[in-house]
Amino acid sequence: MEKQDIISKYNLPREVKFCTRCTVSNQRPRITFNEEGVCSACTYAEIKRTIDWESRDRELRDLLDQHRRTDGGYDVIVPCSGGKDGSYVAHQLKHVYNMNPLCVTWAPNIYTPIGWENLQNFIRSGFDHILGSPNGQVNRKLMNLAFKHMGDPFQPFIYGQTNFPRQMAVRYGVQLIFYGENGELEYGGDLKEINTSKREFADDFKYAFSGMPLEFWEEHGLPLKMLQAYQGPSYDELMSNGTEWRYFGYYKFWDPQEAYYHAKEHTGFTANPERSEGTYSKYASLDDQIDGFHYYLAYIKFGIGRCTSDTAHEIRDGKISREEGAALVKKFDGEFPAKYFQVFLDYADITEEEFWEVIDCWRSDHIWEKSDNDWVLRKPVWKDV
Repeated sequence: MEKQDIISKYNLPREVKFCTRCTVSNQRPRITFNEEGVCSACTYAEIKRTIDWESRDRELRDLLDQHRRTDGGYDVIVPCSGGKDGSYVAHQLKHVYNMNPLCVTWAPNIYTPIGWENLQNFIRSGFDHILGSPNGQVNRKLMNLAFKHMGDPFQPFIYGQTNFPRQMAVRYGVQLIFYGENGELEYGGDLKEINTSKREFADDFKYAFSGMPLEFWEEHGLPLKMLQAYQGPSYDELMSNGTEWRYFGYYKFWDPQEAYYHAKEHTGFTANPERSEGTYSKYASLDDQIDGFHYYLAYIKFGIGRCTSDTAHEIRDGKISREEGAALVKKFDGEFPAKYFQVFLDYADITEEEFWEVIDCWRSDHIWEKSDNDWVLRKPVWKDV
């Protein structure tokens, strides 16, 4: 396959530099560093400690009062897979703020046993729930194309995960959609939403289907009629419904570990008995057998794997030091997700030879080099501490 120009495609700096406080590098798309070499996620983590959270709670109660219904209908949509974050948000909204949530899930590509168990436990803990499941043949074709042409087999899931809650909001006449964290702020990206809980919809339409024109999908045997499940309502439909996308993390100090403890206590969430491949944690992204390949491709493209993201957040939360984080990254980051490798090959309908051809075409020379016939990072974080 043709070598991809990662630098141009994602507007990346040619020189790899690491945040002076955490383990993330400047190769994460949209992340920014200040003059002291501190990344935007660490800057936001500092700001979080200065926020008047009691005032934010009053803002939240005012917002919810505006949307609280008296006719028995649902008054908020909560996207929730049964994982720790959505479970925490849904439980808080229902039991602390007396809202009536409709929880919705866009089905993973292939459920893991623990993912399915957690979803069932969540529903049984007392929530109305709708599961959106796409055409399996279409989903497999989309994954094949996304893996080869975008370097991320997880993109089709993101299309549905983004748009299915909006579909349900319009269908049920619910104006408010509540997500957990704002990933751009928490993990490093665009800070334009730093002073608001609201996400604007306009940009989403510009980048729908990864910015690929509909002609691309049609040329590969997927006409528009086959992609309806992955599309959301039009901008006009969303505005007519009064739909708002909000982040719970704007109103509450967001801590993934605390979300885990809350979900474990109140909604039956269970962590994996073993750590996830590519990291040391056991309680995040457990639902989908394809998850590991999303993180592995990020490692190939940007030199930033699952463990880097986990350690960076825990450093910001004060749970580990930068030195401890770098040691964990050295030990776990980039670990190949072997457990479900054959499952992935079969589902995406590719051979092992094709898989490695795709991997190598997304590997950038400014991040990687050969050493004793093995690919290694030119500049790993553990040599920066």
